[in-house]
Amino acid sequence: MPARPQDDALDTGPRKAAHGTERLCAATGTVRPVDDMLRFVVSPEGTAVPDLKRRLPGRGVWVTATRSALGQAIARKAFARSFKRDVRTTPDLVQTTERMLERAALDALAIAYKAGRVVVGFAKVEAALLHDNAAALVHASDAAPDGVRKLDSAARRNREDHRPVAVVDAFASAQLDLAMGRSNVVHAALLGGPESRTFLARAARLERFRTGTVVSDR
Repeated sequence: MPARPQDDALDTGPRKAAHGTERLCAATGTVRPVDDMLRFVVSPEGTAVPDLKRRLPGRGVWVTATRSALGQAIARKAFARSFKRDVRTTPDLVQTTERMLERAALDALAIAYKAGRVVVGFAKVEAALLHDNAAALVHASDAAPDGVRKLDSAARRNREDHRPVAVVDAFASAQLDLAMGRSNVVHAALLGGPESRTFLARAARLERFRTGTVVSDR
């Protein structure tokens, strides 16, 4: 039997956090699946901090995983209200949370690359798309429009004949370089596998936080 949503936004610890399927958002008062939310705990210094892996000790408060909802939680002092104690929020909590989500996604991309689940370079990416080997297409956010257009066209042909191909364009070339330990990464394709699925899930979480939407299928 699935767990019932909590009657408040406060859980009783990381084990309970892992087992729940729905939680109440401290900012909006809406009940949502935990995969659409972020957990926050109180640091020893009395500051609200993100718990992306839902493993930090102590009770946790849940907020819908968007910049807007987190901003509302801060403005409405939802952390102090939910924890029923004085809880501080740093001025850059939204930015810090976004950086942590970004880092988590890039770490997953690095693991996928080391596992051989990423191909890099325009020609190799195009071949992976046209031969139906690609589960996702990655563009640097600063990629040239012409290259993006051509590979998006190849991805659309793939979608018409086979399955959708997710498109991720959340990271600059320099960030992709660092994640994969090479230079001038502008386009990449992810092959199927658990490492790729982990990256796509984290990229979707980052996209949802930034925009309120998910990674697109173009």
